[in-house]
Amino acid sequence: MTDLDTYELCNIDPEDISDVLVKVENSFGFKFGDTELKDTKTFGELCDIITSKVQGDNSNDCTTQQAFYKLRNAIADTLLIDKTSIIPDTDLQKLFPKNIRRQSFKNIDKHLGFKTNVLRPKHSITGTLAIIFIALLVGLFFFWQAGLVGLTVSIIAMTIANKFGNELDLQTVGQFAEKLSREHYLKSRRVSTTANKSEITQKIKDLFIADLGLEEHQLTRQASFV
Repeated sequence: MTDLDTYELCNIDPEDISDVLVKVENSFGFKFGDTELKDTKTFGELCDIITSKVQGDNSNDCTTQQAFYKLRNAIADTLLIDKTSIIPDTDLQKLFPKNIRRQSFKNIDKHLGFKTNVLRPKHSITGTLAIIFIALLVGLFFFWQAGLVGLTVSIIAMTIANKFGNELDLQTVGQFAEKLSREHYLKSRRVSTTANKSEITQKIKDLFIADLGLEEHQLTRQASFV
C-alpha cells in the first residue's frame, strides 16, 4: 500500500460515507446542517466538526466500559443468570443458542431502550438475494414490467431475511459492548448528558473501520475526502 492510498478516502462510494455519517448523527445525538460538510476536506476536519457538535459536560471516563456494564445487566436480567459470570470474553454463541436467540435479543433491546441490530441472515441467503437483485436490475432494460415486479419481490425478500436473521458476527460480550459504544455512544454512557471528548475521534474511526472496511492507519487526520 502506498502513502497515496493511505491518505485518499475519495475513492469510497459517497453513499457509503453518507450512511456512516447517519450512524454518527444517531450515535452522538445531533444532525449535520444541509451544507455543513461541503467544505470538509480531511478526516481530521470531520472529526473536529463532530467533536464540536457533541453536547454535554466533558467527563474523562470510558464509554465502552460503561456500555459493558449496561449490557451485562441486560443479559443477566434476560437470561436470569448471575451478572458476575459475564465478562468481556464471554462467548455470545454459548450465551445465546439459536433456539432462544431472537427473543433474547428482543428482550435485551427492550432493557437497553434501543435496537442493537446484532443479528443478520446467513451470508448464503444475502449473497443469493444480491445476485438476484443485480440480475433483475439488468433485466429492467429488457422487460421493465417483469423486472420491476421482480425487484419489488427481491426487496421484500431481503427485508424479511433481515427481520428474521439469526446469525451472529460478534463473538464476545466485549465486542458487543464496543459496537454499542460506537453506534449508541450517548445511550451507552452512565449519564447521557456527558461525553468524553478525548475518545470521540476513536469512536468515529471505529465506525468508519467497521462499516467501510478501512484500516486504522488509513484514517489519519490528513486522510482526504477530495
